[in-house]
Amino acid sequence: MSVEHTDVGAYALGLLEDDDRRAFEQHVTGCAECTAELHGLAGMRALLVGVGPVEADEDLPDGVPDLLSRRRREDRRRRRGTLVIGLAAGVALVAGGVTAGAALVSPGGGTHQHGSPAADVLAKGTRHTATDPTTHAVAVVATRPETFGTEVGLDLAGIRGPLTCRLVAVLRSGRQQAVTEWAVPPKGYGVPGSRAHLQVHGGIAAPPSEVSRYDVLIEGGGRLVSIPV
Repeated sequence: MSVEHTDVGAYALGLLEDDDRRAFEQHVTGCAECTAELHGLAGMRALLVGVGPVEADEDLPDGVPDLLSRRRREDRRRRRGTLVIGLAAGVALVAGGVTAGAALVSPGGGTHQHGSPAADVLAKGTRHTATDPTTHAVAVVATRPETFGTEVGLDLAGIRGPLTCRLVAVLRSGRQQAVTEWAVPPKGYGVPGSRAHLQVHGGIAAPPSEVSRYDVLIEGGGRLVSIPV
């Protein structure tokens, strides 16, 4: 993975120095994968407002703070990817939503994912499966009733990007309710070379009994797959 690719999260958090920031901004204009990832991290910086840097201990011997500062600068790029992954995981626990490419794929091709809201619904909810004969997208929708309406988890495979997609619930009345939306990078999900599935999580106001199907729609028109329930 290139240095520019590893800078996505650091840029979203405002951690890049001026030279690195300019280099990343030039890179991202031509990289659909980084653009999609940056879109997914858009809310991270706001969640960390008020978290300030750790100040050096005033009782440390002379020269130690400078040495630590220099080492931090030297190690910053090497550690940046790990830092951003940790912060992104924390945001995912707070915000739920999309778990992109984090599923672990077994030799049989199934997905195993622990700790995410989507994985929890998919493991414990009522599941429905569909495969689109034209797009070859494979989807599993799981739902469970909640006081607010319906909690929804989606596992999606067999897709390539770049795409912007959204999941909608189509009610028996014909009305639609939005569940969630996400971006698909060029490498895709659940395809050769990118075996991990995409899992997303959301909810609607209607109870499960009022829903006839869930549609995965493509921005600009088109449908990847429809899942009757």
